[in-house]
Order: sequence, then structure tokens, then C-alpha cells
Amino acid sequence: MKKVILFLVCILVMVPASAGFAEDKKADGKSDVQQTVNKKAQEAAEAAEEEREKSTLEMLYSIEALKNDLKKRMTEKKMMIKKAGSETEKGTLTGELEAIDKQLANAVRDFERIATGVDITLFDKKEPEPFNWKNEVLSLAEPGILEIKRMTVKARNKSKLKDKRSSYEELLPVAVKARTRIEGLIKEANDKMLQKSLKEILPEYKGVESQIANKLDLIRMQLDEIEREEASVIDSTQDSVKHFFRTRGLSLTIAVVACLGVILLLRLLGRNILKMMPGYKSKYRPFHIRLVELIFQGLTIVFSLLSVVIVFYIFEDWVLLSLCIILLMGLVWAAKSTLPKYVNQSRLILNIGAVREGERIMYHGVPWLVKQINFYSILENPTLGIKLRIPIEDLLDKTSREFHRSEAWFPCRKDDWVILSDGTRGGVVHLSHETVELVLRGGSRKTYLTSDFLAMTPLNLSVNFRLKVPFGIGYVHQGDATSSIPERLQAHLQAQIEAEGYADDMLNLKVEFAEAGACSLDMVVIADFKGKVAPLYNRLRRAIQRWCVDAASIHNWEIPFPQMVIHKG
Repeated sequence: MKKVILFLVCILVMVPASAGFAEDKKADGKSDVQQTVNKKAQEAAEAAEEEREKSTLEMLYSIEALKNDLKKRMTEKKMMIKKAGSETEKGTLTGELEAIDKQLANAVRDFERIATGVDITLFDKKEPEPFNWKNEVLSLAEPGILEIKRMTVKARNKSKLKDKRSSYEELLPVAVKARTRIEGLIKEANDKMLQKSLKEILPEYKGVESQIANKLDLIRMQLDEIEREEASVIDSTQDSVKHFFRTRGLSLTIAVVACLGVILLLRLLGRNILKMMPGYKSKYRPFHIRLVELIFQGLTIVFSLLSVVIVFYIFEDWVLLSLCIILLMGLVWAAKSTLPKYVNQSRLILNIGAVREGERIMYHGVPWLVKQINFYSILENPTLGIKLRIPIEDLLDKTSREFHRSEAWFPCRKDDWVILSDGTRGGVVHLSHETVELVLRGGSRKTYLTSDFLAMTPLNLSVNFRLKVPFGIGYVHQGDATSSIPERLQAHLQAQIEAEGYADDMLNLKVEFAEAGACSLDMVVIADFKGKVAPLYNRLRRAIQRWCVDAASIHNWEIPFPQMVIHKG
């Protein structure tokens, strides 16, 4: 039993020891592998360095050979210049010598750059160039202009060829005419000296004709070749679109997304900031709310455009970047001439201009309440029940004013009855700031322009209205005309109004003596009615006349009529 226990203890001691030994061995193995990898990497780096040195030496040998060759050629050119017999030849050789000299200078600079491994131009003394903003702006826009020229090179080349073809087509008949005329004169001339002179100039004009014909044939051939190479309009457009999106589609898409993202972010940020400011929920926004809103609108425009420029710069798409800069330059140039207008618009938006929110303004001949001023402003007419959304430019030449609550916004409403200055009486069935439509008795309709309708000073009967009906009696009743007769006539009229059911709509009734006329003593019946009986306006007038006649019959009042008196001389 003791031997078994001793054996188990030995096993328990050996297992951890063997595990530790295995782990140490594994760690030693990993260390050996790491050392091997590092050694191989170091050897590869040393080999690469040796290869670079070898390549550098080969390049230096090559440049040195080039330098020697250029120096030899320069010596030869100098000798040729000394031996040249004409100034023209000397000028040509001098130009070639200058070109070789430039090549030699570049070779020397390249030799030094490769030998030192640094950019030796950093050690050159550079004189500061004067800043010229025009040149700087043009340099920024240059890639876009070059891209536009590249895109239109075929069209411009074709246009130039067509212009040359038209020119040569006009010159060729002239050259043919000159040649044929000389040939005709040679045949007709009898003098040999004259024929000899004509024959001397004939080859020159034949040459001119041949040269023009050859150039014309060449241009036609080039145009035919261009037309054969040109694809159809649809294919060309498709190819252009594919090429554009294949080369610049990604940067343009990201620029658009970045621009929209900046706009949404700044609008959301601005809205949340405005909500936290006091006065945000006021009926009419205070000045500080308007100022912050205007600042955020300006920042939105600036940063959205800046985001597009940054995207093009990151993608190194200089063409789109320069086109964007050209667009910005155009916007700045346009804004320079319209700056006063933008300043006035800003004053309106800040509610410190000639038109202000909550005031009354005349627009298209109709009064409006200024509800909101922004780049698109809102006007409202409470009586018409219409809201207008107009651009802020329409408010620049307007002036608003404060108003009293009792001021009317329009002389009538829908379903009101009105009488116009031309005698037209009707009910309003439609009205707006553009037209007003009336329905007349019998159902016919009449439409006016709102400006014409207002010019005819409409009398609104639907509020309340008054009827003044004249009535005359004879002079035989002169004694009672100013006392008992008006009282009795008023009493009769009151009884008839109650009898026919108009008493509830009657506001006032009075009969007064008006005047002593040429043939009668005139009374006037003054009757005030509520607006709901406005459709019966003429019926009530006729009824009052009828009741006056009935009263005259009852009380034996004489009703005079105009008489003509003839006096004998």
C-alpha cells in the first residue's frame, strides 16, 4: 500500500513539472522562430538597400554619360556656328545650342538630386514673388478651363476645318478663273513676247490652284474621317455620361451628400438653438431670434459650399475643384452688383426695414396683414380669408404701418349684398385679391377685377342700410304739411310694416317735411333696416311708396303732378 501511495505522489509531482518543461520548450521554440523571422527581414532590408545603391549608381553612370554626350554636342554646335555662312543658319544653330544647354543644366541638377538623395532646390535662394491675386485666381481656375477645352477640342477642330473648307471653296473658283484667263490670253495673243510673259506667270497660278485644291481635298478627307469616327448623338452622350461617372462620379456624389449633410446638420442645430432662446414662441419673432436665424442661414450657405470644395480637394479632383471655384467666382461677382438689395432684404428679415411683421400693407390694391417676413414672406387678409406667399423682393419698395382693430380689410364679405356706383346691386358669391363675382336678381352673374370693384366704391347693405323715399302732397294741405300730416303718415307706415312682417327688421322709421317744391310740399320717409333684409332693398322702397299712396287715399291728401302753364303775351 505504501508503494502505491508513493507511486501516485511521484506522478502528481512529475505532471506539473513536465507541463512546465513543455511550456518552456514551447516558449523557446517561439523565440527561435521570432529570431529567424527577424534575421530574414534584416537580410531582406540589407538586400533591398544594396539593390537601391546599385540602381542609384547605374542611374548616376547613365546621367554622367548623358552629360558627356551633351557637352560634346555643344562643342560641335559651337564649331558649326563659327563656320556658318549666313545669319539665318547661325540663328537656327544658336537655338539648338540653347536647347542643349538647358538639357545639360537639367542633367546636372538630376545628378546632384540622385547623388544627395534630397531636393537640392530647397537650398536655392528664391526671391519672393510679388503677390498678384488675379494670377492666383486664374491658376486655381486653370484646370477647369483646360478640361472644358479638352472636352470641346473635337467640336472646335471640326468647326475650324469647316471654316477653312468654306474659305478654300471660295478661293478655288477664283484661282481657276485666273488660270483659265491666262491660258485664253496665250491662245489669243499674236505677239511672241506677250505669249512668253504670260507663259512665265502661268505656272505660278497653276501652282496656286493646285495648292488650294490639295488643301481642300485634305480638309474634306479630315472632315469625312471625323464624321466616320463620330458616334451617334445618343451613343456619344451615353459614353460621356459613363466616362464622367467612371472618373469623377464618386467625388461628385460624395460632394453632393456632404453638402446636403451640412445643410441638414446646420438647420437642425439652428432650430434646436432657437427653441432654447427666449421669445421663440412669440407671435412675432423678436430681433435676437431673427438675427440668429439669419446668421445660421449665412453659415449654411458658406459651409455647404466649403464642404464641396473640401471633398474635391481631398479626392484631388482639380478639374471639379476649379469648376467649383469658377462658379463661386461668378456668384461673388454677381453678388457685388446686388449687394445693396441683399442688405435691404436682411433689414426686412431682421424686422427693422420699411415693412414689419404685424403691420398693414397695400399689395395689389388690397390691404394685407404682414404675418411673417422671410425669404418667402406670408401676407394675410382676414376678411378675404386668403394667405399669399410672396418673395421678399416684392416687399423692397413697400411700406407698412400700424393699424386699428376697427379698420376694415375689405368693404364686403362673401354673401354680402352691395350696390356699386354704376347702380349694380348684387350678392357677393366669390371674392379674392384678383376678382369679385356678384349674383344679380334673377340669377345672372357679373365679375369685376378687384381693383375695378374697389374703384366703384361698393355700398355694403348687409351691415345695415337706410331708405330715403320722397313723397309730395298738394299745397291745399299747407296748414297741416309740417305738423299732423307727417305724424299720420308715419303711423300708417308703422302699421303697414308690422302688418307685412317687417317690424322685427326695422331699426328706425321717421317722416319729416323736406321742402316746398315747385308743385308740391315734399315729405321724406327715412327707414333704417337690418342687413339681413338687404336682398329686399328695392322691394322695400317700392312698398314704402305704395303705403304712402294708400295713406293719401285714406286721408284724402291731394297728390300733385307736374303742370305746364302757358302765359299769353
